[in-house]
Amino acid sequence: MTQSQKPARTEIQNPDLWHFPMDYPMSIIGHEGHHDSLLNEVKLILAELFPEFDHATIQVRPSRTGRFHSLRVNLHLTHADQVNRLYTALDKAESVRTVV
Repeated sequence: MTQSQKPARTEIQNPDLWHFPMDYPMSIIGHEGHHDSLLNEVKLILAELFPEFDHATIQVRPSRTGRFHSLRVNLHLTHADQVNRLYTALDKAESVRTVV
């Protein structure tokens, strides 16, 4: 990638700040009314990208108003490519609204 090219929005934007290996907590927020499909879709993504991940550790939390649900996960990352593949898969997931 040249200096003038920007990384895709699902790729690491600031690689100097990432130090691997690392534990990476994240919240995955779903669209309104898609609680079950959010959980199922995220489990499929995590199973593919992180086969050792224990799905029993996923925490499901409703929003304050109950309209949305978020999934909290803590992933062990060993290299930047895992981050890029994860965000690309979550970006394509129909039930995912945003990731923080």
